[in-house]
Amino acid sequence: MHDLYVENQRRVFSVAMNYFGGDREMAEDVTQKVFVKLLTKMEFRGEAEFTTWLYRLTVNACTDEVRKMKRFVDFSGLLGLAGPRAAAVQQLMAERDEISSLVAQEVACLRPKYRVPVLLKYVEGLSYNEIAEVIGCSAGTVASRLNRGLKKLEAKLGHLRGSI
Repeated sequence: MHDLYVENQRRVFSVAMNYFGGDREMAEDVTQKVFVKLLTKMEFRGEAEFTTWLYRLTVNACTDEVRKMKRFVDFSGLLGLAGPRAAAVQQLMAERDEISSLVAQEVACLRPKYRVPVLLKYVEGLSYNEIAEVIGCSAGTVASRLNRGLKKLEAKLGHLRGSI
């Protein structure tokens, strides 16, 4: 189990961290729950790649947490970065931090059916087919959801184009 945890903890934590817009505490809780479930109720049947199944398990755990909480997570002030020494670099880092925070907030505001494909594609680097396996739909549906999700983000964040 230790090797399984070491190999896959980053994947689970990364998905959870991004799902919750950078809320480290929520991501750690979900990561722990996923690995406790793996330890106590291992249900992997080998019908898909293990990592694909693990992503699905993680996304489901995140969705379950949101349902349990029945409240909105405050995504403001997340993704803080340590400032470098030089004033010019500090300013640049502060601007990037603000932009990162805005992007994280808008991604977190997307409906889960759009948020999950965006996170799995652009944060985790999964292919359309892998995302389709994780969320249980066709690759065409993934493409459609990614397109709609990106259009929603563009509508909210288009003014930032060229800011970085």
